[in-house]
Amino acid sequence: MLKLLAPFLCTLALTAPLASAAAPVAAKPSRFVQDPYPSTYRAIPNPPVLIRNATVLTGTGERLDGADVLMRDGSIVAVGRALQAPADAMTVDGTGKWVTPGIIDVHSHLGVYASPSVTAQSDGNEATSPTTPNVWAEHSIWPQDPGFEAALAGGITSLQILPGSANLVGGRGVTLKNVPSTTYQGMKFPGAPWGLKMACGENPKRVYGQKGGPSTRMGNVAGYRAAFIDASEYLRKNAPKPVKARRWWQSAPSPADSEKDTGGKRDLKMDTLAGAINGDIRVHIHCYRADEMATMLDLAKEFGFKIAAFHHGVEAYKLADRLAQENVCGALWADWWGFKMEAFDGIQENIAIVDRAPGGCAIVHSDSEEGIQRLNQEAAKVMAHAKLAGIDIPPERAIRWLTSNAAKSLGVLERTGTLEAGKMADVVVWNGTPFSVYAKAEQVYIDGARVFDRADAARQPVSDFMLGQGVQKGGVR
Repeated sequence: MLKLLAPFLCTLALTAPLASAAAPVAAKPSRFVQDPYPSTYRAIPNPPVLIRNATVLTGTGERLDGADVLMRDGSIVAVGRALQAPADAMTVDGTGKWVTPGIIDVHSHLGVYASPSVTAQSDGNEATSPTTPNVWAEHSIWPQDPGFEAALAGGITSLQILPGSANLVGGRGVTLKNVPSTTYQGMKFPGAPWGLKMACGENPKRVYGQKGGPSTRMGNVAGYRAAFIDASEYLRKNAPKPVKARRWWQSAPSPADSEKDTGGKRDLKMDTLAGAINGDIRVHIHCYRADEMATMLDLAKEFGFKIAAFHHGVEAYKLADRLAQENVCGALWADWWGFKMEAFDGIQENIAIVDRAPGGCAIVHSDSEEGIQRLNQEAAKVMAHAKLAGIDIPPERAIRWLTSNAAKSLGVLERTGTLEAGKMADVVVWNGTPFSVYAKAEQVYIDGARVFDRADAARQPVSDFMLGQGVQKGGVR
């Protein structure tokens, strides 16, 4: 038709682009974050559950006394008072109990430094190069690690498994649902973004000081910059080629034409770093000192990536305002300090000060196969020390350090971390206030399924590795 009308279109510029009448082609996911090892997790089928008359901390900053929580089809249906139970619902008497969202640990090495702690189970650090963004922690996870079940008894429903901190760039971390499985894919949180583990300070220079470097903090920063310069160039080479304007008589190019522009050989290291620059992979940085955290924030600006959280951050209180302004979480210990020079200047009010900054995002994390079993008590220590300093933190605020703030840093807050309608029914029923040395998780639900019950030995999962060991006889104590 256009050829027939050509004599009448002489006033049009011959180089004017012509819109295609074909339907737009949906953009493919970036190859940097395509998953060849996808989650196979499936929620356990379960009946509706109504927990009645409990003290409920929603994770949104709200406390409800004498309230109910209704779960159905793996999701929270409602939270409130005098809810009606469906006819097929299981009812739990919550009188005297407290109910919270499931606890989320953003810094764990379960499965990659599994128990028993022997060399054969040491799979967390690929200490062969200072930068190993090509490795993925999920490929080291041993699902039979008994630590997963011990964490479940402490109310842990989701957790991020990270590589260790030997390297400047240690590799990808993965978020798991804390359910028994034969494979790690059966635990993999569906759709959760990967995390990228980086480390600053003493660890990389200690590990690589005798291996060709880096051996100094300035060498560390030079190493980060070199890696991200390479990744920026890799991104440029792999960027979609701009569509050239075509003359009106030319036919539309085949979609296959642009697929030939591969940018060269695929590089697994650069895939991860490019995904971080694109914002598809969340950056988590092991960093203790305030001055080094400030340097890493500047590094992120230089190369255009976003830091989700600083981990450990013993000196985070010194730049709490900046962390809040730049929407960076602090995933911190309650009171670990002094075990090396960069951990020397710690204070017990660290988390409280990070939390107190307007817009602050404080998280209590473990970095420990033992500490993960009592993160609620670690949070309680923060509350107690803050009170001595004149900072009163109520339970409805403190629970966010273990739930919603953690979910935010992992990029899964829209799906879990709070007790709101439509969210995953990841729920813990406690025997009383969770912020007590006497607190125990009595029941734990993941996607509405009761996966742990302290009163029912049949609902206390045992790793295959532990079968026959005798330690579980009589149930959890």
